Amino acid sequence: MRGPVWWRGLSPRRRLLLGGVAAVLVAAGVVSTVLSLGGNDLPDAGRPAQDQLGPVLLVPGYGGGQGGLDALAGKLRNAGRDAQVLTLPGDGTGDLLAQVDVLSGAVAAAYAHGAPSVDVIGYSAGGVVVRLWVARSGGDHQARRVVTLGSPLHGAKIAAVGSALVPGACPVACRELAPGSALLRTVEDQPVPGGLPWLSLWTEDDQTVTPPDSARLDGAVNVPLQQVCADSRAQHGDLPTDAAVTGLVLRALGTAPLTPPTAADCTTLRAGGD
Repeated sequence: MRGPVWWRGLSPRRRLLLGGVAAVLVAAGVVSTVLSLGGNDLPDAGRPAQDQLGPVLLVPGYGGGQGGLDALAGKLRNAGRDAQVLTLPGDGTGDLLAQVDVLSGAVAAAYAHGAPSVDVIGYSAGGVVVRLWVARSGGDHQARRVVTLGSPLHGAKIAAVGSALVPGACPVACRELAPGSALLRTVEDQPVPGGLPWLSLWTEDDQTVTPPDSARLDGAVNVPLQQVCADSRAQHGDLPTDAAVTGLVLRALGTAPLTPPTAADCTTLRAGGD
């Protein structure tokens, strides 16, 4: 289906920019609609009850690819959970705070429809979006549990290199993901809020997020995958579909206390994630 003449005349970069703006406006409209329907009773104190399971929102990484997260969402649905993969403005390359707005809108919509809680999974840069949401947008009171997978919570060297060497080819999110960026500095010293169960999982073979332990976060249950399954060769892109990772996610989003897994759990976790 062909678009209008004015749209076809735009460069791909301008189309991407306008698409991102449109997505942000849609997210703002969702929040406005939720508030007008009386959905303004978002939790602003305490935490959702750990035994009250609600929907799971999955936030994609830089580039907005949903394939791996769609597979993980399917595993969650098979386990009886309502799971939704979000669509981010600019395919995940736009301003991270605009992506936070999309997540905030989805959370507000879930509570407006009667959800007792919300769990959030952030993959790669999506985990940075989740961290910003928790720190700046009320997520510390709205999330029941959080899981981040291979997330550059302290920045990624590849973003710094791209920003320095080819500035014009490094979109807003790329620059914001550089270690020490102005945006990351706003949350750099903030640990996980007390009482919020948070699993941060990464692979030591990550060649995309370097150093891999940029995913480490004070106050979270921090787990290098090879600490659990020593023979794992999972790369960054394998995390959302790896059986052991899926098993860890399913366990982390249950109702039992969130505790660090051990090597003795590897076989069980892989079986549960297949």
